[in-house]
Amino acid sequence: MKNAWRKEKTSHSLPEVFSSISIPKKSGFWRKYLAFAGPGLMVAVGYMDPGNWATDIAGGSQFGYTLLSVILISNIFAMVLQHLSVKLGVVAERDLAQACRDHFKPTTNFILWVFCEIAIAACDLAEVIGSAIALNLLFGIPLTWGIVITTIDVLIILMLQAKGFRWIESIVAGLMFIILVCFGYEIIISKPEINAILGGLIPQKEIITNPAMLYIGIGILGATVMPHNLYLHSSIVQTRDYTRDREGKKEAIKFATLDSTVSLLLAFFINAAILILAAATFHTTGNEHVADIHDAYKMLTPILGASMASIAFAIALLASGQNSTLTGTLAGQIVMEGFLNIRLKPWLRRLITRLIAVIPALIVTIIYGEKGTTDLLVLSQVILSMQLSFAVVPLVIFTNDKAKMGEFVNKPFLKICVWIISIVIIILNLYLLYQTFFGE
Repeated sequence: MKNAWRKEKTSHSLPEVFSSISIPKKSGFWRKYLAFAGPGLMVAVGYMDPGNWATDIAGGSQFGYTLLSVILISNIFAMVLQHLSVKLGVVAERDLAQACRDHFKPTTNFILWVFCEIAIAACDLAEVIGSAIALNLLFGIPLTWGIVITTIDVLIILMLQAKGFRWIESIVAGLMFIILVCFGYEIIISKPEINAILGGLIPQKEIITNPAMLYIGIGILGATVMPHNLYLHSSIVQTRDYTRDREGKKEAIKFATLDSTVSLLLAFFINAAILILAAATFHTTGNEHVADIHDAYKMLTPILGASMASIAFAIALLASGQNSTLTGTLAGQIVMEGFLNIRLKPWLRRLITRLIAVIPALIVTIIYGEKGTTDLLVLSQVILSMQLSFAVVPLVIFTNDKAKMGEFVNKPFLKICVWIISIVIIILNLYLLYQTFFGE
């Protein structure tokens, strides 16, 4: 295993929390599952950040329930890729960024790092705009000020990071619970058609043939399968103090995969709920049952296309933005330390990432107002889906490599599946690039 990598491993991923959460050795299934649970939720958060909201809402309001199948397929892709990410972290004891650094030549690494930073900035952009829209809806704060306020959450996160990793996981779980409750409530009051929903889960040919639908479909794919999540998961899975031998690793892979799959099912429910809501509320106008929606509703109208229980929606949006901010911070730290071996102070690293996202968001809001921020959100997801290949392909190469993974190498059937997933992602992204620059 040692010679499989060009470079020796020099440091642990996220050294301050590495192996810091104890795993009960001789206990039942549930105790163990709960000890491993946490990283999956943090990964699932990236699958429902405000950028997803924009693409899901656009998809639902324009095409009804048809694009539900895209959310479902994206989620299955995500489950498989996160499983690979867990395997890489547990077996190679490197996160994806460290694995790239120890495998590729410096030039390749630099290019991968740049792409990854662009993806994190695009992701941050979605969180900044999402949180600003939520603040605007809840408290009537103008978007420009909302964007400025979102820069401050840097400080809050730093206070949490010092308290230990379980704190961060608990806060993420709490915010996720709020989002779930809000959407449970929204689904009940919007009374969607059950048959139409079930029909939407079956892929339709027109998704491919209708360019507008395909564009949003690829946006949903980009918004669902997040490149930075592959880096994040391969790192935070190592916060667990499992025995670092064959049996311990086997158990860690089993429980961590279970954790991420269950969490991604939650994410699927939330993304599907957003699309179903947009479809139900947009297609059936005259929403008398919705409570008093004050002027802030006007800000959401261009995005939503329909009125809603706006308070619940805005609270969920704010929770989603804050949640994604938390995991985005960590991913940024992992990527920079992994690729470049540079250790910046977390507040500095966070501030740099935030400014990269805040400045374009501010400029667009000042010049184009709300409409511009909506387009910017969808664009940020398109950028993310383009970066996806650069994270997926190295992950597939490493986990398919027997020299690196030993007995944990992907089985033949999984090898074929992950290459198919990678090729589908690459082809769709090339098509998206072509449509964006040369399409009508």
